[in-house]
Amino acid sequence: MNENVYEAAQRRLKAVFDTFDNIYVSFSGGKDSGVLLNLCVDFIRRNGLKRKIGVFHMDYEIQYSETVRYVDSVLASNPDILEPYRVCVPFKVATSASMFDRYWRPWDESKREQWVRRMPASSLTRSHFPFYTREMWDYEFQNRFAEWLHFHKRATRTCCLVGIRTQESFNRWRSIHSERNQNHYLGYRWIREWTGGGIYNAYPIYDWLTTDIWTANGKFGWEYNKLYDLFYRAGVPLDNQRVASPFISPALSSLHLYRAIDPDMWGRMVGRVNGVNFASLYGRTSAIGWQSVHLPEGFTWERYMYFLLSTLPEKTRNNYLDKLAVSIRFWRKKGGCLSDQTIEKLRSAGIPISVGEKSGYRTKKKPVRMKYIDDIDIPEFNQLPTFKRICICILKNDHACKYMGFAPNKTETLRRRKIMDKYETLLCDSLGNGVSESGV
Repeated sequence: MNENVYEAAQRRLKAVFDTFDNIYVSFSGGKDSGVLLNLCVDFIRRNGLKRKIGVFHMDYEIQYSETVRYVDSVLASNPDILEPYRVCVPFKVATSASMFDRYWRPWDESKREQWVRRMPASSLTRSHFPFYTREMWDYEFQNRFAEWLHFHKRATRTCCLVGIRTQESFNRWRSIHSERNQNHYLGYRWIREWTGGGIYNAYPIYDWLTTDIWTANGKFGWEYNKLYDLFYRAGVPLDNQRVASPFISPALSSLHLYRAIDPDMWGRMVGRVNGVNFASLYGRTSAIGWQSVHLPEGFTWERYMYFLLSTLPEKTRNNYLDKLAVSIRFWRKKGGCLSDQTIEKLRSAGIPISVGEKSGYRTKKKPVRMKYIDDIDIPEFNQLPTFKRICICILKNDHACKYMGFAPNKTETLRRRKIMDKYETLLCDSLGNGVSESGV
């Protein structure tokens, strides 16, 4: 089929609007979700559809002022089409700005006097969501919101439209194209059923490029976040201009831009979240592990790891040690999947390894069992269990050890399951008590 990305998006939107009785857009205030929302509004008007779509915005309290203005404008626009769900809830949000805190809470009632701005009058707070608990992280809330809205709307099929593009990262490409993902809907790879019970995610602009986004904004005259203009003037490359939580690991290297682009917000956020000023000063340096990390004289990477751990609070230290213990067991007993070329390089370096014939994963790579090593100078460094990589996680305040590719551990998985179970009970109680649509 010879069609451009705009025509492909129109075809996909038709499939969505023909299939789902409840549709909402996950809107961050960024360029991709903004274009996706504009595509939906134009599609509804052009086809004369008599329906509304939801706009789900998780308001993280601390954000560039231009982003706040843009979100305000979008949520107030097209009232005949859009149903805004602006969420201001004190869920946990990961932070890499501090070695002491794994998370911070937007809109934390106990810190109301320190809020960087007033809560928008039309917001939905924790009182609107019976499933909310203080232990809930933002990504958990996002999943539970989909189920809450599905029940609230008494929907048959609910679709959350997400403006991710595979150009942005390999993980995003894999979410669309991986053969392991068999839960696509009606043969569409870009529609995924993720919870069961009639709830789906769809990615109508997954194949768009950054240039396609800005071409659409210019051609159709769509409103966009003017923060991107400020990014451009500040010399930020086009592909690095992103709207995201300012304290996650990938965002720390650009945290210093708040001081230049939005000094008023910067002045308020410094006193709001622990470690912000330090992270802005050193986020682009080796001090917290972004660039080359040098081993102090007289140390091995293993000894340096234990030295770094000794400087941390007990709870933070134990978090890293627990994850390390799980990883050590994995590499010794099960093994990581490596290519034949990587295996040869390990053997040439004299690293003791045990190579299996076949992995339980869908890959041609072979399972390799080995002990943690101090360091190794090969291009596949980021695939191997080394104490240097653990040191980088600690220096980056990467509490989840995403740099190591760690999945949630047993405790984290159990905690999430408990939250889900509690949510199901609360939801059933709410439905049994006759929650009406006026409850929002």
